Amino acid sequence: MNILFIHIKELLQTRDKSEVKMMGKSMSELPHIKNAFLRIKGDTIHSYGSMSSLVIKATDKVIDITGKIILPTWCDSHSHVVYTGDRSQEFVDRINGLSYENIAAKGGGILNSAQTLQDTSESDLYKQSIERVNDLIKLGTGALEIKSGYGLSTEAELKMLRVIKKIKEDSAVKIKATFLGAHAIPNKYKNNKKGYIDLIINQMLPKIHQEQLADFIDVFCEKGYFSLKDTSQVLQAATKYGLIPKIHVNQFNAFGGVALGVKHKALSVDHLEVLNEEDIAVLKNTETMPVALPGCSFFLGIPYTPARDLIDSGLPLAIATDFNPGSAPSGNMNFIVSLACIKMNMTPEEAINAATINGAFAMNISEDYGSICVGKKASLIVTKDLTSYRQIPYYFGNNPIYKVMINGELID
Repeated sequence: MNILFIHIKELLQTRDKSEVKMMGKSMSELPHIKNAFLRIKGDTIHSYGSMSSLVIKATDKVIDITGKIILPTWCDSHSHVVYTGDRSQEFVDRINGLSYENIAAKGGGILNSAQTLQDTSESDLYKQSIERVNDLIKLGTGALEIKSGYGLSTEAELKMLRVIKKIKEDSAVKIKATFLGAHAIPNKYKNNKKGYIDLIINQMLPKIHQEQLADFIDVFCEKGYFSLKDTSQVLQAATKYGLIPKIHVNQFNAFGGVALGVKHKALSVDHLEVLNEEDIAVLKNTETMPVALPGCSFFLGIPYTPARDLIDSGLPLAIATDFNPGSAPSGNMNFIVSLACIKMNMTPEEAINAATINGAFAMNISEDYGSICVGKKASLIVTKDLTSYRQIPYYFGNNPIYKVMINGELID
């Protein structure tokens, strides 16, 4: 179907296809056209411009959206949407004074989710997870990375990745799959971490490759989880299967994980709540995207990624939800954009760039997503009537969305 939007109050993130990420001062630039039109042909963006330059052509549907803004859908490059149950008791435990680390030491946290997931059938896991994904689409997410990591056994990790694959097949949203078997040490290997790493390398990775279940490989590089040596070993083993590295790093401690990610040509290094000058220096002149997860900081009450230090040093930054049952139980990217402005001192322009074009880069999908560009997928947010795009982060907690289009189809 050919669709023509007319009288768009502001058409945001209009860029040349060669622009795949924004960094440093360029993150404050958000190109837009006021009183614009946007023509969609099939599932792609056909043309756009100011209303004064519109040439009337035959079209299937004309939509007048006077007062409304159009921008690309959010690109959420870090999520754990495939899980079962919840960890609301741990939420109460934290209110009563226990830390995230205390809860994990008692067998909660990731191990709690792993036990619940292992006891859940693949069909039930799919049903719960696809409902979450459908809810995220309504909140404006058009591209979503989903990690495994709540299985922690060969069978359960494969179960998660098969569910992600089915979501990829059934959902209109763009899905990228990440294998995160190195998320925690399961109880069975409590005193034998080497044995569990061997299981990841010798059993999980070959089977994942055989079924073509993952695009990326991830490791939770953190004290008490996987060391620099452990992380390097897993990432090195994954290279022969063509998996691109992404790393959970610097959530609680800075001890060289960022440099390790750069060494392994990681597509992104995610969390970065604790960051030092050496980390910032090593990221310069690389293709590794720093990714902040402010929803996790908000929920756990831990520091926020020092966005200003990164951006003012000339680096790029993406933001994502980290949607998971334990430390960030929300996949609402609109709220994440608000948090980036309110808690990380990012401007609305920087936050929107971080959630669209830079998020697409952190998922390796810049060719088709992240900006308004001829030939890219027509995955769009149509806002409610707003005076400015700055109201998206300003009205935190509100839903600014009127309609969402995914690949040329308006979502009801």
